[in-house]
Amino acid sequence: MAARPTWKGYIKVSLVTIPVRVYPATESSATISFNQLHAACQTKIQQKKWCPKCEIELTQADIVKGYEFEKGRWVVVDDEDIAKVKTESTKIINLLQFTEVDAIDPMYVDKAYYLAPEGPMAADAYSVMREGMQGKAGIGKVAIHGREYLVAVKPHKQGLVMYTLHHAAEIRTIDQIDELREVRGKVGPAEMKLAKQVIESFEGTLNLADYKDEYQAGLQQIIDAKVAGEEFIAPEEEAPPKVVDLMEALRRSLDQVSSGKKKTAKVEDTPAEKPEQDVNQPKIVAAKGAAKKRKAS
Repeated sequence: MAARPTWKGYIKVSLVTIPVRVYPATESSATISFNQLHAACQTKIQQKKWCPKCEIELTQADIVKGYEFEKGRWVVVDDEDIAKVKTESTKIINLLQFTEVDAIDPMYVDKAYYLAPEGPMAADAYSVMREGMQGKAGIGKVAIHGREYLVAVKPHKQGLVMYTLHHAAEIRTIDQIDELREVRGKVGPAEMKLAKQVIESFEGTLNLADYKDEYQAGLQQIIDAKVAGEEFIAPEEEAPPKVVDLMEALRRSLDQVSSGKKKTAKVEDTPAEKPEQDVNQPKIVAAKGAAKKRKAS
């Protein structure tokens, strides 16, 4: 299914304005989600809106937005009131400053959106701006769904990507974490040398597509087994070894990496053999009830 824009407006740099459409760059439906059911009959429950004072169920037409300005005192704000807020950011992504891409701390990044030009005329200006912004990120503001966001816009392949950013006031400082006050600032040269060797042994070209969501895959296996009337038997979980001597742990890590590389090289040089079954791999066995049901049928 083709992607649908969630917002339309303009991207503005000084006197240059380009009509654009905003598309979410991430897909939330890729993760498994669950519904709440009544355990007795497995019926999906309803979330009813209830007024505890009047003791009645409400419809959407009975509900208004309220702001609590004092404890227990509210002022009602309707859609007409909200529509009166006329800031430039409601229709324009106004880029007020440019900076190096690396200057944006990843901690500030919230969500990602693709910006696409709207119409052939906009596409030409869009292309020029994308090329002119190579290596740079534009910082500005935009209002989407009733909230104004701080944003960063930067080139990405053949297009532009907009990231919504947290404001500085939303970021907790590292000084607020009590446990980190006890962490020593300097380490010994021997520890440093071994730690760097371990890290270097794992270095490689990054391709995030190589990393799969194993938790989601595990959930899907359990769901598939239940749908098939089978029982999912999880592998035994091994407790991580306790680090008593850091130097010894670092040395063993290096030895483990080295032995792993030697085994890989040896396997590649020998003919392929039939792999033995891994006892730690999850197993799916037929449940007794499901087996009886299939036998009866």
